[in-house]
Amino acid sequence: MSLTTDQEDLDHPEIEILDSEHAARICSAWANEAGFADYVVYERGGRWVFAAGAQVRIVLTKDAITVTRGGDQSTREWTGDPSIALARALDGLDLPLWQVYGWVGFDFCAPRHDLSARVPDDAVLAHLIIPDVEVFIDQTGIDTSELDDDSARRLNEIASRAPQVRESSPIDVSADVDDYRGRVAAAVAEIQRGDYQKVIMSRRVDVPFDIDMPATYARGRAGNSPARSFLLSLGSLKAAGFSPELVVAVDAGTVVTEPLAGTRAFGRSAQEDSSARAELLADSKEIAEHAMSVRACFDEIESIATESSTAVSEFMVVRERGSVQHLASTVQGALAADAGPWNALSVLFPSITASGIPKREAIEAIYRLEPHRRGLYSGAVLTASSGGDLEATLALRTAYSDDGQAWLCAGAGVVAQSTPDREFEETSEKLGSIAPFVVQAQHGARS
Repeated sequence: MSLTTDQEDLDHPEIEILDSEHAARICSAWANEAGFADYVVYERGGRWVFAAGAQVRIVLTKDAITVTRGGDQSTREWTGDPSIALARALDGLDLPLWQVYGWVGFDFCAPRHDLSARVPDDAVLAHLIIPDVEVFIDQTGIDTSELDDDSARRLNEIASRAPQVRESSPIDVSADVDDYRGRVAAAVAEIQRGDYQKVIMSRRVDVPFDIDMPATYARGRAGNSPARSFLLSLGSLKAAGFSPELVVAVDAGTVVTEPLAGTRAFGRSAQEDSSARAELLADSKEIAEHAMSVRACFDEIESIATESSTAVSEFMVVRERGSVQHLASTVQGALAADAGPWNALSVLFPSITASGIPKREAIEAIYRLEPHRRGLYSGAVLTASSGGDLEATLALRTAYSDDGQAWLCAGAGVVAQSTPDREFEETSEKLGSIAPFVVQAQHGARS
């Protein structure tokens, strides 16, 4: 059922979707007012889905997977590949059709790379739901799919008065509070010693108040140009983000990844942006870092693709993403018959551009050198279906809150030619896509 049917059918006016900012405000209003504790808003290709309620919930920790369905809950131990554990849990539901939404955190990679000892026993690696409700927004209007009339009218009423968003409380990201420069220097020394070739070193910026995530999403979407965006509340974790790149997508037998590596600031002025773009395209360090990442992504795709089908379909173009511009490429292949979408996630997660090269050694360095667990940062927000498609978008340019804390994160690719000051500057440029748009919750500062 569509919310853009005639008024006499549902006794409400049609809602014209003005632009992406308007669609984001409607999703924000639903998140605030529709009464769902669990929801995922996911935007791709000019289409938003508001997936809410948990018909089925799947939570993966280091040693156990818990499936909750209605009043029934089952927990079993698992070992091996976490992607396959999720696939088996979904297969075990015995549902003819399903669409799942949720997230996988950075720790999701640890078991596959023999680094489980780095992960606390109670850490959540993944949290997925099959929703009770799916509502879609695009330029044609709002589609409530299979909702009953009363629920459709309620969502339409909320959408019709979606408010303008309150002013943000920009976050200062200029202080190096956790010795980021020192950690970059340590990584450079390890790279020059031959321990690995590249590592993405990140820093965390704590937010001194509780965040209004739906409002932050609406305000941030107006100020960003993401590849995909998301707003979620699952369990205790809340997040609003503007993802610059795809980790992996599987659709109609094709597997795709879109690495971004190489960064300059964007949005300062036409002249400065043009100059930064030219500098980016001519910088030997950035070009080498990007080519290294594309080569590694090619090898990963090739390992799960049919012979001779892997190709770089787009190489080293410049993409503008919020406060930064990146060198970007697209790598794709035809998924092999013995590899499914969850195998593809297993191979490509975490993204090369959020971990490093070689991946196992870079991940180990991240666990060793970074003072905070990453959680969802540099993990992925994903959706997948019983039909065999899957899409996971990289969780960057995101605000996070959990367990009474709120924070932002950003990282930079460290290679042998890196300098601590430039990598710190790059993280600040990336944080410019989220730090100016954070909206404080109305109940005030955290005590």
